[in-house]
Amino acid sequence: MQKYLFAFINKLKLRWKMVVLVLPLAIIPIFLVGGVIGYISTKQAYLGITQTSKDDLQHMAGFTVDLLNSHYQQFQVYKQDKEKTFHEELRTVSELAFNVVKSQQSLQQKGRMDMAAAQREARNALAKVNVGKTGYIYAMNSRGELKVHVAQEGVNVFDSRDETGRYFIREMIEKARRSKPGEVLYIVYPWRNAALGDKSLRKKVVAYRYFKEWDWIIAAGGYLEETYEDVAFERRSFQELKEKIKGKKVGKTGYIFAMDTSGNFMIHPTGEGKNFLNAVDFSGQHFIKEMCERKTGWIRYPWKNKGDSGPRMKIVRYEYFQPWNWIVAVGSYEEEFYQEANVIKGRIMESMVVLTILVSVMAVFLVLLASRVMTEPISRMIEVIRRVKQGRLDETMKVETQDELGELATAFNRMTKIIKHNKELEANLAQQGKMASLGVLSSGVAHEINNPLGVILGYAAYIEKKLSPDDPNYRFIHEIKRESKRCKKIVQDLLSYARTPQPVLEPTDLNALLEQIVDFAANHTDMHHVSVEKSFDPSLPEIMVDGDQLRQVAINLILNAGAAMQKGGKLVVSTQNGEDNCVSLKFSDNGAGIAAEHMERIFEPFFTTKVKGTGLGLAITRQIVEQHHGKIGIESEIGAGTTVEVRLPINRDDYC
Repeated sequence: MQKYLFAFINKLKLRWKMVVLVLPLAIIPIFLVGGVIGYISTKQAYLGITQTSKDDLQHMAGFTVDLLNSHYQQFQVYKQDKEKTFHEELRTVSELAFNVVKSQQSLQQKGRMDMAAAQREARNALAKVNVGKTGYIYAMNSRGELKVHVAQEGVNVFDSRDETGRYFIREMIEKARRSKPGEVLYIVYPWRNAALGDKSLRKKVVAYRYFKEWDWIIAAGGYLEETYEDVAFERRSFQELKEKIKGKKVGKTGYIFAMDTSGNFMIHPTGEGKNFLNAVDFSGQHFIKEMCERKTGWIRYPWKNKGDSGPRMKIVRYEYFQPWNWIVAVGSYEEEFYQEANVIKGRIMESMVVLTILVSVMAVFLVLLASRVMTEPISRMIEVIRRVKQGRLDETMKVETQDELGELATAFNRMTKIIKHNKELEANLAQQGKMASLGVLSSGVAHEINNPLGVILGYAAYIEKKLSPDDPNYRFIHEIKRESKRCKKIVQDLLSYARTPQPVLEPTDLNALLEQIVDFAANHTDMHHVSVEKSFDPSLPEIMVDGDQLRQVAINLILNAGAAMQKGGKLVVSTQNGEDNCVSLKFSDNGAGIAAEHMERIFEPFFTTKVKGTGLGLAITRQIVEQHHGKIGIESEIGAGTTVEVRLPINRDDYC
C-alpha cells in the first residue's frame, strides 16, 4: 500500500504534491481542535450558567435600584432646572423693563417730553407687567423710595428686612451702585406675603439692574415655588416608571417586584397594592417576612404556581432602596438557567461545525494558494531555462522575492550573463583573428593597390593639366582621378577598421571638443543645407578619452546626419551628465530615418544604404566607442528622423 501511495505521489506535479501532503496536516487538527473546544465549552456552560444567571439577577436588581434613584433625583434636578430657567426669565424681564425706562429717558433727552412725563410713562408701562402668578416689576432709588410698585408706590423701604432679619433692600442698593454697566444682579430671600394668604415662607427671587441716569434700581421678582408645582407631572412620571419596571422580563417567567418593609407590594405584575408579609412558600417558610427583615441578600425557595404539576425552585436577589424604604427584588426559576445552558450547548455545537467547515475550506484555499505561490515562480523559471537552452541568452528571470527562489533566480541570471559574456569573448576573439587576417590582407592589398593607384593618379593629373576644360576628354580624365581617390579611401578605411589603434587617453572637455567639431563640420560642403544646433550640459565633467578618435566618431555621425537630410533640416548635438556615472552624447536629426529592416545590420562592416558608401563608417565608430568602454545606440523612425546616442563612462574602469 505504501509503495503504491508513494508511486502515486511521485507522479504528481509539485503543486499537487503540496496539496496532498499539506492539506491533511491542516484539516485533521482543525476537526480535532473543534471537537475538543466544543466539549469543553459545553461543560463550562453548565458550570458557569448558574453563576452567570445569578450575576444577571444581581445586575438587574442594581439596575432597578438605579432606575428608582434616577426617578428620585429627577425632580431634584427638575427643580434646579426650573430655578435656572426662572433666573433667565427674570433677567429677560428686568432687561426689558430697563430698556423701557431707557427709551423714555431717550425721548426726554431729545426734548419730546419733560422728566416727569418720561418717568410717568415708564411707571405706567412697568406696572402693567406681571411675572408668573404673583410676581411683578418695581423700581426704587438709592434712598429706598419706591418709584414703581403695584401697591406701595412712594413708600420708603430702605429699612425693610426679610423673614430672617436681613436688610435685603440695603444690600440691593449697595450692590446696584457698585455694579458694572449692563450687569444684572440677583437676590434670593425668604418671604411670606400675608396679602396673598401665604401661611408659610416661600423663596423669592429678584433680578435687578441699576439705571444711573435716573438713580433707579429696576427689579423683577417672583416666587420660585410657582414654577414647579406640578403634581400631575410627577404622578405621571412615577406611573411610567412602574410600567417600565413591570415590563422588564427575567428569563421566560421571571419578573421584578418591589415592596415596602411592611410587606406591601408597591410594584408587582399581579399583586400590586396587596400585603404579602405572611405569605409562605411550598415548604411553609415565611420568605417575604425574611426579606423584609434582612432587606438585602439572596433567598431560594420552592414555589408552585397554579397549573404547575409540582413545586419549582425559585431564586431571588433583593436590595434595599432607602429613600422610599423599599425592597427591590428580581426572581427567576432555576430550571430556566439550565434551559439557557442547553440552548448555548446547541449553539456551540452548530457554531463549531460551521466554523470547522469554514476553516477547512479556508485551509484548502490557503494550501492551494501557497502551492501556487511556491510553484508559479518555479514554472516561470523553467520557461526561462527552456528559452535560454534555445540560445536566447538575453532572457532573465524576474527577481521578485528575497528567499531561496530569489537567490536561485539571481544566480541563474548571473550564470547566463557570464555565458553571454564568454560567448561575446569568443566572438571577439574570432573577430580579432579575422581582423588580424584582414589586417595582413589589407596591408598586402594596400601595398599592391596603392602603387598602381599612385601611377594612375599621377598620369591622370598630368593629362588633366595638359587638357583644356573644354576638351571632351577632360571629363573622362577627371572621373578617372576621382574614382582612383575613392579606391584609395576604401583601402584606407579598410586599414583603419582592421587596425584601429588603442586609444591614447587624456582628460578631455567633451563640450569644448564638440564645439570645435560642430563648427568644423557645419562648414563642410555636405552640411550647407543643414542647420546645426548645440545643447551642451555645463555640468559635464572632464573624462579620459582619445580626442582624435572621438573627433572621428563625431564627424562620422554629423556627416551621416547631413546625408540623411538632402532637402535640408536641423541637427541637434547635445551632451548630458547621466545618473549612472556615464555621460551622453546625442546627435538628433529630422531626416528621412532608417528602415526597420536595416536597424539590425547598421553597424555591420561593408553594409551601407548609400550609393557610394563603403559601409565602414559606423563599424569604425562603434569599434572606437567600445574601446572606450562605452555604448552606441540608434533610434529612428521613417520620416521623423534619427537619434544616435553615444554613452561613455566617467571613470575609465567602469562600463556603460
